[in-house]
Amino acid sequence: MNIGDFRLQNKYILAPMAGITDLPFRLLCKEQGCGLVTTEMISAKGLYYKDQKTKMLMKTSVEEGPVAIQIFGSDPKVMSDAVKEHINDLEFNIIDINAGCPAPKIVKNQDGSALMKNPDLIGEIIYNIVKITHIPVTIKIRAGWDKNNINAVEVAKIAQEAGAQAITVHGRTRDQFYTGLSDWQIIREVKENVTIPVIGNGDIKSYEDARSLLDSTKCDGIMVGRAALGNPWIFSNLIKESDDSIEDSLKIQTAIRHMNLLLSIKPEKVVVGEIRKHVGWYTKGLRGSADLRNSINKTSTVDEVIDMLNDYLQSI
Repeated sequence: MNIGDFRLQNKYILAPMAGITDLPFRLLCKEQGCGLVTTEMISAKGLYYKDQKTKMLMKTSVEEGPVAIQIFGSDPKVMSDAVKEHINDLEFNIIDINAGCPAPKIVKNQDGSALMKNPDLIGEIIYNIVKITHIPVTIKIRAGWDKNNINAVEVAKIAQEAGAQAITVHGRTRDQFYTGLSDWQIIREVKENVTIPVIGNGDIKSYEDARSLLDSTKCDGIMVGRAALGNPWIFSNLIKESDDSIEDSLKIQTAIRHMNLLLSIKPEKVVVGEIRKHVGWYTKGLRGSADLRNSINKTSTVDEVIDMLNDYLQSI
């Protein structure tokens, strides 16, 4: 699949997820064959005002490429200036615009999926960015704001006209958040109405799901989000066209490696807090894992966490 002049290694893409898709997580997904990884969503306003915490989210590695950066905001000038001053000279292969995040703290500022209420503003944002960058620009949207305002096709047409090189469609409305089902028919309708690549998103938990989405919508690519939590192997399964199970021991070994990767870029105190959620995902459904998670939630050092994981590894 091509996005502009850039050719992806395959059609399987890691979704941007706040607090999740940092460099260590992206590296693990890349190792399993992910065709394109994506950063956490990054505030254009934060870049514009040179916020250091925001800039830290942009940390990349040549080992993870190709990589997309996703930015969010609703001011066309701020967003284009952020790209011009802080992204153009970096090694990102794609710039993705967030018009899909349903989080209240994002939407209250008219960012993320709130943009679905203003299709013309989406067009203005894309146009302003496209004209000042050499990097292909894409956008991620939802079906619409709510069930009474399903406008993904309208937004997709505007995005294409403004210069977007691809569009990702999550088949839920903002009002749904992540409840109910992703309406794949909307993805199909978008595909039928634009010529740029369409990437389907929502309810992809296995290769069988991916195949069903591709067959039913004729979309060009698949974006995987929550199904990759504690399961970077979903990408190797997608490529192999299988749903192979993963050995319990490999899950624990990967959790330990994940923590060491986090330690390479973040302070220990931060890592201890972050690894708890990842251990929860890696160990979900494993025998005796509830006790392990409870113990890890009470720890304060990385060494303690590693010891507990190694002890558990020996017991399985």
